Amino acid sequence: MKVNQRRAVINGKEVPYTYIENGSQSVCFMFSGMGYTYEKPILYYSTMTMLQNKYDVIHIHYSYGQNILKLPIKDITSIMSTEINPIISNVLENKQYEDKVFLGKSLGTIPLINGFMKNRLFLDSKIILLTPLLKFDSIFETLLGSNHSAFIAIGENDPNYILDRIQAIEDKTNIIIQNVPNANHSLDMEPFDTIKSITGLGEVMSRLEEFLK
Repeated sequence: MKVNQRRAVINGKEVPYTYIENGSQSVCFMFSGMGYTYEKPILYYSTMTMLQNKYDVIHIHYSYGQNILKLPIKDITSIMSTEINPIISNVLENKQYEDKVFLGKSLGTIPLINGFMKNRLFLDSKIILLTPLLKFDSIFETLLGSNHSAFIAIGENDPNYILDRIQAIEDKTNIIIQNVPNANHSLDMEPFDTIKSITGLGEVMSRLEEFLK
């Protein structure tokens, strides 16, 4: 396994990314959350799950201030896609992967849902949405209209856990939802309980691995 730190210059701005080569014909592109980096539990163990299942992994290290969430969703999608898409294109131009998976956490689910899930070019790609921002109408509406194969994990104490929206998405046969009882937006249990949080995260990783197969 090779871990390469690379940088792309996009519109004069350097965007670093980590390319973990596992000798695979499958790749997973990962998009982190607002301040929720790849070293934190959900993304750390998602990376481990991907490597265990013989995927190459790409971590894209964009960075935005809190004000980005005050913008309209279409503007957030445009800003993030401008930095993400050239890196993805460059990786795919240099290696012909048979399978492509896209995984996002929170903020990172916005370009996945409003970008890739609207792009027929990636219709055969699996989408993994960890704590997606379902409180945004366009995010919810795009999920309802999408035919992508997708896996969602969300805590029942997450502000984005909106019961009627969850139930509507659960009616779709192409989307699997794992609701995590008592878990917040970081999938930590409330009131805080270390062992239960670890156990809950383990269950999410188990379901994620099943989804990959």
